[in-house]
Amino acid sequence: MSSETQQILTTDGIPLEVSLKKSERKNKLKAFLLVAPLLLFLIITYVFPIGDMLVRSVDDREVTNMLPKTFKAMENWDGQDLPSEEVFEAFYFDMELLIKEKREGKLSTQLNYTKNGFKSIIKKLRRSMKKFEEGNYKEQIMSVHKRWADVEYWRAIQARSNSYTGQKYLKGMDMYTNENGDIVSVSEDRRVHRVLWLRTLEVAFFVTIFCFLMAYPIAHLLATLPMKYSNLLMICVLLPFWTSLLVRTASWMILLQQQGVVNDFFVWIGLVTDDNRPEMMYNKIGTYVAMTQILLPFMVLPLYSVMKTISPSLMRAGKSLGGTPFVAFWKVYFPLTIPGIGAGSLLVFILAIGYYITPALVGGASGTLISNQIAFHMKSTLDWSFASAMGLMLLAGVLAIYWLYNKLVGIDNIKLG
Repeated sequence: MSSETQQILTTDGIPLEVSLKKSERKNKLKAFLLVAPLLLFLIITYVFPIGDMLVRSVDDREVTNMLPKTFKAMENWDGQDLPSEEVFEAFYFDMELLIKEKREGKLSTQLNYTKNGFKSIIKKLRRSMKKFEEGNYKEQIMSVHKRWADVEYWRAIQARSNSYTGQKYLKGMDMYTNENGDIVSVSEDRRVHRVLWLRTLEVAFFVTIFCFLMAYPIAHLLATLPMKYSNLLMICVLLPFWTSLLVRTASWMILLQQQGVVNDFFVWIGLVTDDNRPEMMYNKIGTYVAMTQILLPFMVLPLYSVMKTISPSLMRAGKSLGGTPFVAFWKVYFPLTIPGIGAGSLLVFILAIGYYITPALVGGASGTLISNQIAFHMKSTLDWSFASAMGLMLLAGVLAIYWLYNKLVGIDNIKLG
């Protein structure tokens, strides 16, 4: 029998295999078109911003474009002594063009990120350059301010010669590259960001612990109470979502102040004296209290969704086999709630690690987290490249925690019901 007679055809005379492949392609195309809007939304709102942050965090072309002649002349400078007359002359002509285009302010801002003091000396140089004579630019520039005779400032300019650099990431860990090319830490009195990273992890960890300790009994009540009572309790749990975050934070500021309701209650019950009221604002105590209350629903809901699926007969079976209520709870009930604990803990921790409004308002200086520092550089110093670098470091940290959790516990064990 020939191969042609063995081939199965459809009613249209098309081979069945070809028809099935064509139908499969159509189904795949329909499925892709259904998810295409969501995919496009994720690309626009998630992939592009992260990509832009990545490029911005290493992009240093703004300075190289403003001082092309200077960096060309610096190629043969070893960075040990002051640059030669050629470098000073190139810097003068670059500055002359920047002043004409009114861009010297941007240069001073960018160089000031590398080393403090550039803003003032560039302003003074701009005013003095009108009186400069042709030639001998090295002596004339150094006479404007003593910092122009300091080799450290010229090394700071040379440090910005690369179009792309990872110096912002080093700065985020209080490190920098010295003149020998070695990565070293800044002096101990200037190590700010390491403290903020550790404080951020500490606050996120303890807020997660406090949320778990408070949410577990609440979720258990929600899962075991009669419907009419559990619905009322659920409304109380969801009530914070109907109130603005800023309003809730401001409410805690009023409650926790030294003359606030909480302190008045402590005085009334005799726990403290009126002239010895504890400070619960602008410190970690206020940060923990406010963030725990705000993030508590994010722990309650995953726990409740898991506990609702646990049959009450399991606890009764544990007791009937001779176990005490605590043993039955610990050996039977608690292990079944671990998926909800994992989901709630991961959710609360990730949210807490990126919080900045509540810590800034309630915690004050001692409650400042790394997210507050990112917001500060975005809004105040306008050092967007440094803010982008720290934002990506924070994102990498969250992904590392997620990966570690998956290795230790397993992401498959996370359940929301």
